[in-house]
Amino acid sequence: MLQVDTLQASVEFGLARRDVTPPVGIYLRLWPRSTEPRATGVHRPLTATAIVLRNAAGVATEADEQIIVAIDLCLLRVDEQAALTAEIRRRTGVAGQLMCHYSHTHSTGWASLVYAAMPGGDLIAPYLDYLASQVVDAVTEARGAVQAASIVFGRADCNMGGNRDLWDSETRQFVCGFNPDGPTDPTVLVGRVTNPDGDVIATLVNYACHPTTLAWQNSLISPDFPGATREVVEGATGAPCVFLQGASGDVGPREGFVGDPAIADRNGRELGFAAMSALESLPAAGTTFHYEGPSISGTTLGIWAHVSVSNEARSRLGRWQCRRWTVPLPYRQDMPSLSVAHRDLDRWQAEEVVAQRAGDEMAAADCRSKAEQMTRLIKKLAELPQGPIYNLPVMLLQTGDAFWLGVEAEHYNVLQRELRRRFPGTALVVMTLMDGGRVAYLPTADTYGKGLYQETIAVLAPGSLETLIEAVAAQMTAWGAATQVGTTA
Repeated sequence: MLQVDTLQASVEFGLARRDVTPPVGIYLRLWPRSTEPRATGVHRPLTATAIVLRNAAGVATEADEQIIVAIDLCLLRVDEQAALTAEIRRRTGVAGQLMCHYSHTHSTGWASLVYAAMPGGDLIAPYLDYLASQVVDAVTEARGAVQAASIVFGRADCNMGGNRDLWDSETRQFVCGFNPDGPTDPTVLVGRVTNPDGDVIATLVNYACHPTTLAWQNSLISPDFPGATREVVEGATGAPCVFLQGASGDVGPREGFVGDPAIADRNGRELGFAAMSALESLPAAGTTFHYEGPSISGTTLGIWAHVSVSNEARSRLGRWQCRRWTVPLPYRQDMPSLSVAHRDLDRWQAEEVVAQRAGDEMAAADCRSKAEQMTRLIKKLAELPQGPIYNLPVMLLQTGDAFWLGVEAEHYNVLQRELRRRFPGTALVVMTLMDGGRVAYLPTADTYGKGLYQETIAVLAPGSLETLIEAVAAQMTAWGAATQVGTTA
């Protein structure tokens, strides 16, 4: 008989959330053009949400439990990330099954000790201690709250995000701004998590878009649009909503780089309503939409009904496989040396002083931005492992009909567009910035040489993103990822 299958998974699931809002007054200048170095207030609180996923068949090895901590921060630098991970492991006993995933909001500043001498920098070290304590508590509670659960996946489209690689024909340069003709992935992938009684215990919203609604004009701590997205979904479902950032290296809000928090909230509501349209369409867990046959009522009607899945399907929904590995990717050959970066930093800092003395605030802001870029580059070059290649960490987890992909760094959205094109019969959850992003961006090969910001700070060679896509696709194929949409006759 004809039936339409919904993508689902049977797992054990636990969740806990903590507030991780930094204190007002902390160093906030992530945007070099900002004239206010400290946070002057809070738009919405920041959260850290620990998700525990376990094999429904039981935990025999470390791979049978995976922990994702979704954190409302831009990201942590290498040293701070290592310290956070080590503290979580020390105090909870978890090991290699842990990953931190950042929403990448740009309204939290750099929680890095590199900036300890800056205004408000004295608050960074105590905040990092507070962050670790809150995340440890969330992980501990989530592991203790694990219960049998079903996840039903669905999708909708949202055009809040737009491509941000724009050619400015007047100034003859690429800029980072809304490009109405550029490619994006409008997919909003949602997951509704229910307990055996059918109660909703959590929802997942996976979408690819930089949280850059708020920029240098803003001095408030903010989760940007994910905050309002969660508010919309949680208000409708009565359960915690977890936002998971997708491959958004070349995607940002169509309306962004502003200082008005109301616009961030509007962007968030747009995504939240799209997520709710997908969530409202989902059937009960463990069911399929089955054609029952004809019924005569004036005309001959075709009757469909939701019925329980077969025993064979139930076995499929309990599938669990997990692999963590690294993909070797070459460094680009034209990266500047540390000595060149230091020289350029000194030059821009000197030119900023000259501009300030001349009262040219615009030129001073430009110089400060260039100096900050050099500061970040110097830190990045110092952190990178030596050698011709970088081993990029990858986590791939299969639960039932779903694949969860965790990758370090920021990837162009073709990563998820191409994998979803190849495997349309799966629910693909893409999570970038896994444990940070030492190598910055992974743009497409044809992006190199254009002078785009993402390309200029990328440290891996052209073709690295394409190599990663092939490596992930090969693993998904080996695990039997569905290449057809779930309709059967």
